[in-house]
Amino acid sequence: MAIPAVYAGEAGDNGAPTGHATVVYLVRHAEKASGGKDPELTEAGRARALTLSRTLGDAGIDAIHSTDFKRTRQTAAPLAERLGIEVRTYDWDELQALAAAMRAAGGRHLVVGHSDTTPELVGLLGGEPGPAIDEPSEYDRLYIVTIAPDGSVTSTLLRYGEM
Repeated sequence: MAIPAVYAGEAGDNGAPTGHATVVYLVRHAEKASGGKDPELTEAGRARALTLSRTLGDAGIDAIHSTDFKRTRQTAAPLAERLGIEVRTYDWDELQALAAAMRAAGGRHLVVGHSDTTPELVGLLGGEPGPAIDEPSEYDRLYIVTIAPDGSVTSTLLRYGEM
């Protein structure tokens, strides 16, 4: 499954696109090793990160945001390398600021977060987070939150990679 880009448009005076939607793709980090405070991805997690890169490689991503943990950075890395863009670090406890910054910037963003922060950020953007993420086993959610120029929001929940 590859997600194609839609033309992002010109930016207005406030940096937001004029007449074009802001699109935010959100995922939880891929499968992590057990134990430790900052585990790396497992082999399955590295494979899922590559799948994410293929899935969003043609989606027109302008910015990639990740918390400063190995598992989130490693999930974001293949797409960042593919697109030649730097991953921007955000604080997991500053989600309102991140949501406001993405709304103001416009464009297309990937946010790699955690089982608790990803649904919370979907809600802060005006999307529908759905049921809680199953902490030990659910790594395949891909949210797409689209914010139209008039401020209306739609959200879609997809699944990607090996289930």
